[in-house]
Amino acid sequence: MTLDEIKAAVDAGQTVHWANTGYVVHKDRLGQYLIIYLPNGSCIGLTDRGGHRLNGKEAEFFIAPSEDAAENPGSQSRPDGQGRGAAPGGTGAFPLGRQL
Repeated sequence: MTLDEIKAAVDAGQTVHWANTGYVVHKDRLGQYLIIYLPNGSCIGLTDRGGHRLNGKEAEFFIAPSEDAAENPGSQSRPDGQGRGAAPGGTGAFPLGRQL
């Protein structure tokens, strides 16, 4: 997704992820677009300070599947299955101390 596509999707209320479903793009009350890591709440800006270069590759951003996709589980990473934090076989990776 391009920067403009990401912003438009977030502004439209869609959930945009970066790399895997653990990272969500959020627009804060100041109008800043941030990438938040859900397990611990840490975040970085969606772009560099100039606001033009993504902090990630365009191909790594994706819109969360619709609720209908819940009937077809299997991938918690990017649609191509190559997200960060995904172990072989699609199993999500967890930080130490948070293993299930």
